[in-house]
Amino acid sequence: MSTYKAPLDDLRFALYDVLGAEALFADLGFADANRELIDAVLDEAARFTETVLAPLNRTGDEIGCVYDKASGDVTPPPGFKQAFDQFVEGGWTGLTNSPEHGGQGMPALVGAAMTEMVDSANLAWGNFPMLSHGAVKALETYGEDWQKTVFLQPLVEGKWTGTMCLTEPHCGTDLGLLKTRAEPLADGKYSITGTKIFITAGEHDLVPNIIHLVLAKLPDAPAGAKGISLFVVPKFKVERDGSVGERNAVRCGALEHKMGIHGSATCVMNFDGAEGYLVGAPHKGLQAMFVMMNSARLGVGVQGLSQSERAYQNALRYARERLQSRALTGAKNPDKPADPILVQPDVRRMLLSQKALIEGGRLLALSAYAQLDIAHHAQDAAARERADTLVSFLTPITKACLTEWSIENTYNAQQCFGGHGYIAEHGMEQLARDARITTLYEGTTGIQSLDLIGRKTAATQGAGLKLFLAEVEAFAKQHADDAALAEFLVPLRAKCEEWGKLTIATLTRAATNPDELGAASTDYLFYSGYVVLAYWWARSVAAANASDRPQAFKDAKRDTARFYFARILPRTLAHKAAIEAGADCLMALPDAGFGAH
Repeated sequence: MSTYKAPLDDLRFALYDVLGAEALFADLGFADANRELIDAVLDEAARFTETVLAPLNRTGDEIGCVYDKASGDVTPPPGFKQAFDQFVEGGWTGLTNSPEHGGQGMPALVGAAMTEMVDSANLAWGNFPMLSHGAVKALETYGEDWQKTVFLQPLVEGKWTGTMCLTEPHCGTDLGLLKTRAEPLADGKYSITGTKIFITAGEHDLVPNIIHLVLAKLPDAPAGAKGISLFVVPKFKVERDGSVGERNAVRCGALEHKMGIHGSATCVMNFDGAEGYLVGAPHKGLQAMFVMMNSARLGVGVQGLSQSERAYQNALRYARERLQSRALTGAKNPDKPADPILVQPDVRRMLLSQKALIEGGRLLALSAYAQLDIAHHAQDAAARERADTLVSFLTPITKACLTEWSIENTYNAQQCFGGHGYIAEHGMEQLARDARITTLYEGTTGIQSLDLIGRKTAATQGAGLKLFLAEVEAFAKQHADDAALAEFLVPLRAKCEEWGKLTIATLTRAATNPDELGAASTDYLFYSGYVVLAYWWARSVAAANASDRPQAFKDAKRDTARFYFARILPRTLAHKAAIEAGADCLMALPDAGFGAH
């Protein structure tokens, strides 16, 4: 059975030493977010996730959610409701939400650290409160005043939970094809009819009411994505005065049979004339959808990181304990029948790969959340705009890379266990299965790649990339005389220069052949991710050297950075070659050439 220990030491290093969270929060006006309070939040989150959530992880996988076909009710695994009640009682559901709606008003950056712990401990359980955050953001941004009054506080306080009902069986990512319709009623409400699939936490008994945010089309809707509207549709009808009435005409039609996250209720939701309210302007639901999805995309990136972290902890423990064979340079434990497998170079390669991608990836994710805080709370409008551009650029990189790396990391953890990694006893196969969904949630890796190279680069003339490259250059100039960083700064600056040239060349080819963007997109995303991580590893070494951390901690950061630059950053060479190969080799084969099947 896998175990979990919250990585508080590295979380604190990332927050305080690298990102300067204390000064950042003070500048942004978070008067109460001092180090004493943040440490208390981290400590309590660690206690809750280690002792309450982590022991339920295997139970959730083995028992899963239970669906009652007759009633449409869904019962989560044993212990999930009791854990949720404790989560609500502890005030965790409103940690980063506005005090105006019953939240605690903490920075998003602190919430991200807490979320990593929750998802590492129990990814399936963490899905139940996760989607409420996106629902809250959409209602805060586009809801009418009465909708904010009626819906936000119960969602923030965890008395109700929220969902995002977007996709349908026939349309997938192309939401312009959706068929769910909304008919106006005489009392200002709307009758919603249609079927939504893959709805996380669409039905459960953790709370008495579930608030569905549903995309649908009005009778006069224009064709395509421009005709989408957003509606709030409660499981139990809610009037404008906040009173709760009878059961609405919305029902779970089935539970998806999934590869992993068995403890998470992934539902087919049927709306049969369910009553709801329009959120925002008619036919403008796409903007509200992106508010929900952008919030969720960073969260899913953290989910990928969380599975990597738990897998690494257990693989490292096993590598230290498992005695098998001898070190290639001679016995390290001559008094024992064999050496621990940790002495083997290839085992160390797998563990160092995990460590480098996790610790660097943690900074990638947390830095994106720091930019989110700046975008929402900075006093200076220019600072807010800069941060918004930067976080928009980093979001597809964070989501795609951290989730794809979770596949690599959980795979390497299984390899460390050998055959024991394939059986349920040690928990590695569950982590490998659970991690898979993170690459699909809120848009596949291919969708994130197109978003990065299309919307976030080509459409903005590289605005986010320019800001990031400027940040790297400023850091490099600041440490130009630091001999201890030279081994990292020289290759980092070279890669950044190459990144800029590669981007210009790719966009130039795409100007005459649009297929070039699609052909380059995935390799461009990973190239970008590896260069971004190189920056954060250079920042880590600089921060560690300047800190009062033990020398062993500083040495570990430096040695891991060296491994990253020597063994992982060179992956950019293959991605660059693939990008430069162009679209012709992908598009030349006729459809029939793929075969008869």
